[in-house]
Amino acid sequence: MTERVDPFRMANAIRALAMDAVEQAKSGHPGMPMGTADIATVLFTQFLKFDATAPQWADRDRFVLSAGHGSMLLYALLYLTGNATMTIDEIKHFRQLGSRTPGHPENFLTPGIETTTGPLGQGIATAVGMAMAERHLAAQFGADLVDHHTYVLASDGDLMEGISQEAIALAGHLRLNKLIVLFDDNGISIDGPLSLSDSVDQLKRFEAAGWAAERIDGHDANAIAAAIARARGSDRPTLIACKTTIAFGAPTKAGSEKSHGSPLGAEEIAGARKKLGWDAAPFEVPADILAAWRAAGARGAVAREAWTRRLAAKEPAVRDEFTRRMAGELPKAALAKAVTETKAKLAAAPKELATRTASEQMLEVLTAAVPEMVGGSADLTGSNNTRPKGMAAFSEATPAGRFVHYGIREHGMAAAMNGMTLHGGIIPYSGTFLIFSDYLRPALRLAALMGERAIHVLTHDSIGLGEDGPTHQPVEHLAALRAIPNLNVFRPCDVVETLECWQLALEAKDRPSVLALTRQNLPQLRLANDAANRCAAGAYEISPATGAAQVSIFASGSEVSLAVEAQKLLAAKGVAARVVSVPCMDLFLEAPPTARAAVIGNAPVKVAVEAAVRQGWDAIIGADGIFVGMSGFGASAPYKQLYQHFGITAQAVADAAQARLAGK
Repeated sequence: MTERVDPFRMANAIRALAMDAVEQAKSGHPGMPMGTADIATVLFTQFLKFDATAPQWADRDRFVLSAGHGSMLLYALLYLTGNATMTIDEIKHFRQLGSRTPGHPENFLTPGIETTTGPLGQGIATAVGMAMAERHLAAQFGADLVDHHTYVLASDGDLMEGISQEAIALAGHLRLNKLIVLFDDNGISIDGPLSLSDSVDQLKRFEAAGWAAERIDGHDANAIAAAIARARGSDRPTLIACKTTIAFGAPTKAGSEKSHGSPLGAEEIAGARKKLGWDAAPFEVPADILAAWRAAGARGAVAREAWTRRLAAKEPAVRDEFTRRMAGELPKAALAKAVTETKAKLAAAPKELATRTASEQMLEVLTAAVPEMVGGSADLTGSNNTRPKGMAAFSEATPAGRFVHYGIREHGMAAAMNGMTLHGGIIPYSGTFLIFSDYLRPALRLAALMGERAIHVLTHDSIGLGEDGPTHQPVEHLAALRAIPNLNVFRPCDVVETLECWQLALEAKDRPSVLALTRQNLPQLRLANDAANRCAAGAYEISPATGAAQVSIFASGSEVSLAVEAQKLLAAKGVAARVVSVPCMDLFLEAPPTARAAVIGNAPVKVAVEAAVRQGWDAIIGADGIFVGMSGFGASAPYKQLYQHFGITAQAVADAAQARLAGK
């Protein structure tokens, strides 16, 4: 049995490793890990349910370091508790190329890290999604398989970011009582004392949002433990404001902004070691302290083994379904059957639909086949069409429900979706208008960085939304979203492409997706019953030329049918044209050069048409290609008038192609 070690000495191991790593890197944030070491020590040694040898255990407690700049806290904890991939050599290579200890935590790089943080506010908002996932899966599979807490360590900056308000309001409304936020209440920001810019009473703020809240001494181990114990017994989420001193133990920089984002320096570190009673060499941890930490890391093995036995004892169907969902694997046979049968019906009875309506109809089929799909909307359910008939709402009373009313909280919604997919067992999708992708972009970018499957249904995708005018008409948004690496932006042209794009989004396990959908009706152009998913290529010839093509017309979404009309106008003039649908430029540009060249073709005139800005299209049509689209903001009018007004018409496409052929 490991001899009990003073928690203060255990906390000092975190402080020392943080000081040493930041000093060696000559870069980093030592103040936060030093100030919160006592909090982390109590949490990890007394409460957090985890097994350091199994960082992916499904029923572990989740710990989110929302204040990602303090990453050395997390790296120190992983090393001390015995995470196999976090060696002392990794600590020594903090912030160096190729290490598992980057400047901010990256979950895809370092096992044991639950989510990538750094942009303030994202961690606490993502944690809300994790707590929602725990609540939902517990309702579906039972508390004997799903019963864990989500802990967050948050900073002043996290709570000042606007996304935090969206997140805490949603969590309070849903009464996510297994969500516990430990607030590093140190009163310091980069510019100096927090009082320079903020005077919010955070306890009252959280209480107003439906949370329990209290303030304690963040350096008193007994007070920390008692507060966490109270929080674990609460019927609502809890904020524990822990009064701390940034860079605790540093002789001259403790309590100062000077310790926030810079190395302490050799002299200050020497003084801190003396003040803390820490005489070990840099990067060394005394054997008794390391043994105590390793014992803490092994403490959860008994609980994990008991859980494994409970899972094994479940009915095979339940066990297999839970395991499949947590592994992120799709029910392939059910999904394939749903897609095949739906395609056959559409071939037999074509439909003219807005793609948002087409999406709604596809969701009826897909959510039945893929039960881990959990939908939602940012208070635009009737416009985004994201709630299939009969889908129950997720709420405190009905946690098994699969539709989340996020309210007008796009940013918080996107972060919560990240939390759900990171937790595992859920494929989240939700909706808002494409114009409001600006509100959720930071969380969507993080999903792309992390390689997480979150699906965003963004409707009203162009001037085609009509009378709401330029404040609601996206112009630059498709280009802006396509600029995000590892994000698939789908813009289907009809009901069949909508189905295929949904299938691709579900199958894209390692990236998020956007479905940009129309308000206006579109004709069904895909009339054949194609077995293959043609959208998987990103672009394909949807309407070939008669004879050798003189013109290639490329389009996405609502403009594909317009391109087909232009093809007919050109044919009447004796000009052979072909039409290429580009439902996903991202997938197309990832294809091998030979595949792209085959789709682009060698017609002398290339035209792209999209009711958006040109940016991105030159990769297909070239810098000298013709673009028919938007070059400024829209206007308020019926959509057909707007297309005429801005010159996005079949005639305009045909005229531009003929003029180029004539050398004009």
